[in-house]
Amino acid sequence: MRFKNISYVSMATLLVSLTACNKGTQSGSEKFIETSSLDSSINPGDNFFQYVNGKWIGTVKIPSTQTSTGTFDELYNKTKENIKSLLEESAAAKAEKGTLEQKVGDFYASGMDSAAIEKLGYTPIKPYLDKIKAIKTQQQVLQFEAEMEKQQSAIFTGLYVGPDDKNSSTNILALYQTGLGLPDRDYYFKTDAETKAIQKAYKECITKMFVLTGDNQTTATKKSEAVYAFEKQLAESHRTNVELRDPQKNYNKSAVSDLDKKMPAFNLSAYLALIGVKTDSVNVGQPAYYAKVNDLLKSTPLDTWKAYLAAHIIRNASSALSTPFEDADFEYTKVLSGQKQIKPRWERIYRSADENLGELLGQLYVKKHFSEDAKSRMMELIDNLQKAFDSRISRVDWMTDSTKKVAKEKLHTFIKKIGYPEKWKDYSKVSIDRSKYFENIVACDKVEFAYQINKVGKPVDKTEWGMTPPTINAYYNPTINEIVFPAGILQFPFFELSADDAINYGAIGMVIGHEMTHGFDDQGSQYDKTGNLKNWWAVSDNVRFKAKSKQVINLYNSFQVIDTLHINGALTTGENMADIGGIAIAYDAFKLTKQGQDTLKIDGLTPDQRFFISFARIWKEKREDKALRLQVSTDPHSPAQYRVNVPLMNFTPFYKAFNVKQGEKMFLPVDKRIKIW
Repeated sequence: MRFKNISYVSMATLLVSLTACNKGTQSGSEKFIETSSLDSSINPGDNFFQYVNGKWIGTVKIPSTQTSTGTFDELYNKTKENIKSLLEESAAAKAEKGTLEQKVGDFYASGMDSAAIEKLGYTPIKPYLDKIKAIKTQQQVLQFEAEMEKQQSAIFTGLYVGPDDKNSSTNILALYQTGLGLPDRDYYFKTDAETKAIQKAYKECITKMFVLTGDNQTTATKKSEAVYAFEKQLAESHRTNVELRDPQKNYNKSAVSDLDKKMPAFNLSAYLALIGVKTDSVNVGQPAYYAKVNDLLKSTPLDTWKAYLAAHIIRNASSALSTPFEDADFEYTKVLSGQKQIKPRWERIYRSADENLGELLGQLYVKKHFSEDAKSRMMELIDNLQKAFDSRISRVDWMTDSTKKVAKEKLHTFIKKIGYPEKWKDYSKVSIDRSKYFENIVACDKVEFAYQINKVGKPVDKTEWGMTPPTINAYYNPTINEIVFPAGILQFPFFELSADDAINYGAIGMVIGHEMTHGFDDQGSQYDKTGNLKNWWAVSDNVRFKAKSKQVINLYNSFQVIDTLHINGALTTGENMADIGGIAIAYDAFKLTKQGQDTLKIDGLTPDQRFFISFARIWKEKREDKALRLQVSTDPHSPAQYRVNVPLMNFTPFYKAFNVKQGEKMFLPVDKRIKIW
């Protein structure tokens, strides 16, 4: 997983064109919406996303260091500037050894010491490359991989420790498919011009990496072709992104002894011993992949294995090496994502700090940039959305009473996490040296690996977080049945303490509803209230639910995003269901508030209109074409415009708020509007 290549692709880009700081008042309320930013040339019933965001989209330029711009990018840029100050202050403080400030500050300082890093070239990874050159047997391939595993830099083995899907109170070691350099298996088999250009750029990147570490051009080209061909064989065994959405198929708990019999060349028991894991069973998420690895260990020439290992060691470490390595990887990134210029060094090191010392940096961030009042207000919002969701479950006409009862039990046992962890991760075993950036990353990874492996077979700690506090995102975790909202997303335009309810319920309320709905989407609905992969549905309800899921898939499949590229409805099913459900639940919760029950206009906008505009603004985005293609091919989220327009097409209160009529492009007949929750 690491010494991970810090991605140069822009972070989530779901922004809005807001004049957030330009607050005016009317009727005792702050505006938070500038009506002049709305595009009056667009009929709201034809394209609500463009009506709200069109003026901004028509004039904004995507920065050269980003692949998109929008609400998420704007908020990320604001947050990163705040964090930059924290990092620089910590680096300048030269705090006492072992303190939070020392570790964060010295890590950042080591990454910013570009002169030292340039001087080293690829010296930090030379010991690894020398070990690869010395490999003489397939068993030594596995020994090298085990060494990399212990510093979270494994190349063809994917290990994860987390709740056992069918015994969610206990942690299990899971193996998942990995080993590829391109974003997804399909990139190895597509033959369109765009994909061919990406394949070519990837091979050129690998070739350049080999040249930079001493190979001549001819040898480097030959090795890169061998690496690509090897990865293509691995890709043949990979499940598709859509197939990976089936948690039942991804649950293949097996005895280690049985796996040894099936895959003697891989010899899992010996591999686990090398990495210090004691367990008699594991979950092999995608068995065909590991069967392929076993076959390739027997059939592939050792020189190909060595080239493959070296290519990934170099590329995965490139962000911590000298400029030529970073540039070589970025040349590939440009072709893949459309990003024109590499991000500034301080931002790349900030991302590395967040990845390696996330909850240390998070402690500094929340202390200075997060209000405890926000936590209380968020809990109030969540409670109201739970009430609204409970009522919606009661009213659905496709579910039996017995299943409704169990659904409500699951809803009301959500674990709610807001802002930051109640118990911070312990970094006492991590030692950071101000003069050794690469070694600092390795040190963090070794400690993290030991921490994760120590959890195998032990009770699940439900206080742990899967995101760091400054992250501008949120998530639902089915095996813990939790909804999580980091401090980073609890900022305007998603959330603002002084904003009226229409603004907050349309924005963060929709995000809350979205995450709640994930507990009942095509994947989350397969887990019970305790997080176990277990059917809790009546047979008839399950049949009707799958029929509604199929409606969602078919509708989103119909939308052409760019050229001949359509949304993949099967890949995006869960997120689309969460978008459709999220806006409905948030709206019902808004109706529980005083403003939601009122008709008082602000700047000529009714409370309902403000609610829907606030919703559309959080998904404001403009994206490079290459990045859009990448998103449609690999991302389970639909592009921004469809995250706004399609849920609203299916939501009758929107029709009433903006007087949407038959003949307008977003109009769907009542009997065609999808209503699940």
